[in-house]
Amino acid sequence: MENFFKFDTTVLQTFAITYGGKLISGLIILIIGLKLIKYITKLFRSGLERSSVDKSLYAFLLSATKVTLYILLVTILVDTLGVDTASFIAVLGSAGLAIGLAIQGSLSNLAGGVLILFLKPFKAGDFIEAVGHGGIVEEIQLFYTILNTPDNKKIIIPNGELANSSATNHSANDTRRIDLTFGVGYEDDVHKVKQILMDIAKKHPLIFKNPEPQVVLTEHADSSVNFSLRVWCKTEDYWNIRFELMETVKIKFDQESINIPYPQMDVHLIQND
Repeated sequence: MENFFKFDTTVLQTFAITYGGKLISGLIILIIGLKLIKYITKLFRSGLERSSVDKSLYAFLLSATKVTLYILLVTILVDTLGVDTASFIAVLGSAGLAIGLAIQGSLSNLAGGVLILFLKPFKAGDFIEAVGHGGIVEEIQLFYTILNTPDNKKIIIPNGELANSSATNHSANDTRRIDLTFGVGYEDDVHKVKQILMDIAKKHPLIFKNPEPQVVLTEHADSSVNFSLRVWCKTEDYWNIRFELMETVKIKFDQESINIPYPQMDVHLIQND
């Protein structure tokens, strides 16, 4: 029984001779590697802080750099310990493929988020219309973009869908043109209507004088003659001017006895004797 529990020191000696040097080398590489990763990450962070990289992209790049450095360190350690690196990389690749297939939707959103952050088709504070939604961009995250609608609803759009569809950025340019259509009766004076619309546009303090406002007759519709009023303004004034013009034109048309046609139906009753 005593011989059974007796520790064989030759096994320990053999293990120490065979793997001791590799373990010590691995430990040294691990300590130096962790310090190098900390130093490189610090340098990279300082470089990002001095650049104009978006904050969301900043966090992603920093995390991606750390993960890459740690994977490289683990690969070097495995090779130092005598493990077949090719086999290790193959196993790592297989695991990565399995994980990628399981979360391919999230990876698509991640790729879309990186594209949006790099290409900057819009930024926080812009009013955009995309994938059937419209609102002010509140935040661009790596996986989702968050919009706030004018009636204060929050819309969360996956970046993969957003990056692969068309989007209209209403805030991209400093100026915008307002196009409004007004219908009047066929019996109304065309020149008078054009003059009224032009006077209203020229008197508005926020409408540009250059390019100057434009009033054109655009259509002989079924029950109205349609005029288009086109004016230029600053982008931030767009909605205020649009609403004010709609109200002012209605009031002025009423004062000048200009008719605004509306759909109506004449019903004729025929009585058979």
